Amino acid sequence: MTSTTELTLQISDDIDQVSALLLLPPDSWLLYVFAHGAGAGMRHRFLESASTALAQRGIATLRYQFPYMEAGRRRPDPPPVAQATVRSAAEKAAELAPGLPLVAGGKSFGGRMTSAAAAAAPLPGVKGLVFLGFPLHPPGQPGTSRADHLDRVDVPLLFLQGTRDEFARVDLITDVCEGLEPNATLHLLDDGDHSFGVPKRSGRTPADVLTELTDAIEQWSRALTARPVRA
Repeated sequence: MTSTTELTLQISDDIDQVSALLLLPPDSWLLYVFAHGAGAGMRHRFLESASTALAQRGIATLRYQFPYMEAGRRRPDPPPVAQATVRSAAEKAAELAPGLPLVAGGKSFGGRMTSAAAAAAPLPGVKGLVFLGFPLHPPGQPGTSRADHLDRVDVPLLFLQGTRDEFARVDLITDVCEGLEPNATLHLLDDGDHSFGVPKRSGRTPADVLTELTDAIEQWSRALTARPVRA
């Protein structure tokens, strides 16, 4: 079993170091720079499970903390700090795995901060962005202004969204992705909420949901990097 390596990231002279976790299987063909959501850090069970499942498919992951989470604060960092952290993580990933194609993104807040950073300036070596529950709007406040920056991102985008996600009404996230075509791909997980939980009536287990998500990431990433699909 591939072990996880604990690392630190130096974001800038003005921002403290943060922790990171590298999972790099020996058969890696891709590295996903994987940011956490607003309410839970890089060791959250979902990120752990997703990283392990991706490693079994030859996809390495670099998970990392945002400074507020590292310091134990509840309030997320302001966008300039969060985006600087994303950029530092992408640069570190390229250093740790030279020659591996990179994708970046993450869960909810982490994915949105990644796309905001990429909209400001391309992330070095990053060929595409993968969002696990893009937070298009606050619950009960439907809108699309949080997606306004996405047309300034110059790499392909994969959106993995639950159809019951209260942070992204299905019709709105569909319209956003259609407006970004051919740059955007939307994969809807039936009955999934913002955390990709599904009701018991669906007949699916958390393992089934994780398989669907990692299947989608692998297939999209293989197409992105022109790597043959596994037999």
